[in-house]
Amino acid sequence: MKLSMDRLKALLRDKYLILLFSCLNNYLDNYNSSMFEIISQYFPLWVFITLMVSTPGPANLLLLSNGAQNGYLKSLSFLSGLVIGKLVLNILFSLGLGLLIRNHTLLMELFGYICVIYIVWLSLRGWNSHKKEFSNKKNLSLRNGLFVHPLSPKTWAMCLIAYTEFTVDYEGLFELYYLVPISFFILQIIFHNFWCVLGGFINKTFGLNKYTNRFLIFLTILTVIWAIIFAS
Repeated sequence: MKLSMDRLKALLRDKYLILLFSCLNNYLDNYNSSMFEIISQYFPLWVFITLMVSTPGPANLLLLSNGAQNGYLKSLSFLSGLVIGKLVLNILFSLGLGLLIRNHTLLMELFGYICVIYIVWLSLRGWNSHKKEFSNKKNLSLRNGLFVHPLSPKTWAMCLIAYTEFTVDYEGLFELYYLVPISFFILQIIFHNFWCVLGGFINKTFGLNKYTNRFLIFLTILTVIWAIIFAS
């Protein structure tokens, strides 16, 4: 009798384990299938955003220059301003700002010219940063960073494409109000930090002499002019 009870318990335990593993296997199959569908659905959007925020643009090159002039840690305030300004712009686009821009292209052109003036002004503030008496005196602030993306024609162009070309295939409002802004937010933090760290690396490796500093400044100015032409 005791043997039978032990055998019964063993059988029940084996059946329980088989059922548990079967349920777990079904869950993993469904989970993997769902994850694959999600990734395949949003992958083109993520590739587009990655290409846009990782490439040299006015904001990234300002971070490169500021990182080289003042170091990574002292550039975090400016970096935070860039991220916040872009997040606010993305939220406004999700609420319909893109439609306004599509109907009033003159407004985008106006922002483009203002952007050139603003980026040139920010860049030239570090003109003499290679000199010890000027080091860290012209560090860009959070407030300076807030207006870079809202004025940048490259940023307006990438937001307009993201919200008009990619969200049309999505059925729900989750992508419009959450997915696109959060995707921009996360990838922007990653690549803005990369460019800022790269600037600090240039400073430590090559030193911030007159020619390196002014080359970065001219590169930033030329990039924003190119961005205006590209956006047009």
